[in-house]
Amino acid sequence: MAGKSLRIATYNVNGIRSRLSQLLQWLEREKPDIACLQELKAQDEGFPVAEIQRVGYGALWMGQRSWNGVAILARGTQPVESRRGLPGMRDEHSRYLEAAAHGVIVGCLYLPNGNPQPGPKFDYKLAWFERLIEHARSLYASGHPVVLAGDFNVVPTDFDIYNPTSWRHDALLQPETRDCYRRLLAQGWLDALRHCHPEERIYTFWDYFRQHWPRNAGLRIDHLLLNAELAPRLLAAGVDRWVRDLPKASDHAPVWITLSDGGGSERRAAAKTKPKAAPKVASKTAPKAPARRASPVSARTPAAKKTAAKTRKKPS
Repeated sequence: MAGKSLRIATYNVNGIRSRLSQLLQWLEREKPDIACLQELKAQDEGFPVAEIQRVGYGALWMGQRSWNGVAILARGTQPVESRRGLPGMRDEHSRYLEAAAHGVIVGCLYLPNGNPQPGPKFDYKLAWFERLIEHARSLYASGHPVVLAGDFNVVPTDFDIYNPTSWRHDALLQPETRDCYRRLLAQGWLDALRHCHPEERIYTFWDYFRQHWPRNAGLRIDHLLLNAELAPRLLAAGVDRWVRDLPKASDHAPVWITLSDGGGSERRAAAKTKPKAAPKVASKTAPKAPARRASPVSARTPAAKKTAAKTRKKPS
């Protein structure tokens, strides 16, 4: 892909069968080279692989009935699976899938919501987060370009939510949750969306209730984190808000980044990249399943696009 850009996106579809038309419309219009999907809410046999292949994507997925489920799509090629589930964790939920595509290692994740808290769901959220932090450490130091992409179910700061007052007891804003995210970033990961929009209230999720979308009362909980090998290639980041405005849309909008094609000089400069500070505010191992393979199709890299937005999530 020399001389071209690479677009990577994450999108919580909130039910892939019920939102398939919206997903396909987004793929055909925006043409991300890699798309990470969360909350499939479908078993493996219910994944719409034929429809996704028809619009030019290879796919890997790990489904689960009614809840959870993650997938990685790659335009014009078949992603090569490297891991299902976080290492060292027995997890009945389908929440983590890792693969290589277009020269990048992609960790697609759907971090537990954790509500209600306190309680066993919040304990599970924190335990899962700790396993992610441990695994992310080895990914960061691997020497390969890596992106962690997905629905983290974390509002990092009060600047990442329209109004934190009514959410103070939600698991997404708890000090323990935010501390986990802070410790993850402390490994060196670059929060791409915040880096590109350091002073903008940008959201990725809008609750279905109380007119959150029309009022732009959103949260930022979908993130793309880049390691030192990938961070210098970051050109732009944004949110495809138009998808959230479609009829019967997911309560999330796709979040994307555009990367340069990379090169030796960028790789040597990787360690120098530091995230811009956001404005200060108050503040399983899943059972193995055979990978599904798509037919190879020709790839084409999309041009960089501009947009912006924010987000939240339902208990699971």
